[in-house]
Amino acid sequence: MNLSRQLLFLLPVLLASTLLAEAQNFYKERISRNNILTIGAGPSFAYLDNGGQYRSLDFEIKPSVAVSLTRKITSTMDVRATLGMQSISSGGNPPTALRDQWFANFSSFTVRGSAFYFDVIPSFNLIRFSNHMHRSKVNLYGGAGLGVLHAFTEQTKSFSPDETPTKHQTTTGYVPVRAGLSFKIGPYSDIAGEGTMLWTFTDNLDGNVGSNRYGDHLFQAQIVYRRFFRPKEMD
Repeated sequence: MNLSRQLLFLLPVLLASTLLAEAQNFYKERISRNNILTIGAGPSFAYLDNGGQYRSLDFEIKPSVAVSLTRKITSTMDVRATLGMQSISSGGNPPTALRDQWFANFSSFTVRGSAFYFDVIPSFNLIRFSNHMHRSKVNLYGGAGLGVLHAFTEQTKSFSPDETPTKHQTTTGYVPVRAGLSFKIGPYSDIAGEGTMLWTFTDNLDGNVGSNRYGDHLFQAQIVYRRFFRPKEMD
């Protein structure tokens, strides 16, 4: 009899606890997760004066990685800060006339190194959403902003394997242009394909100036994982 009374007492308590937990979870999900952590990696290349023959696709492909924090501002607009690294390298087989020009100008024949960059951009979603639980299965986003890049490189003034490379550092501003196509894979997670162009303000990342029509610019294609995480007020 005592056991029956205890069960009769416990059942309403358990039921009330379950309903309360469900209500709390429902309330929490009504609060939008407006913060997004993004981690990406993929191939990249650098458009350099000594980077190769781009029309014939004779240039070096190098890795790139990036980490971003995004804050949702409106149902359409986000603000995103990105920290990343891209390897850069010369490549191709320049013709003799171009080599002679480089030699006369004391320009670098080869360059190897890494570019570290930080930028902030406003990003816009094609399909707007006010809550992370209400976002579409597929969305297109993109934006442009401003950033700063610092490159560490080793350069040579010939193709001789006996030449000792010299070390150089270059800092420049740039305009990042970034766009992606995201796919919802869970209530808090997306996977996306993302393309980025870093349009720098210099033509001297590679120690070689004026051999092509444009400055030195970086391009990336990355697979990124996006995670909507819990705002501080939800803890």
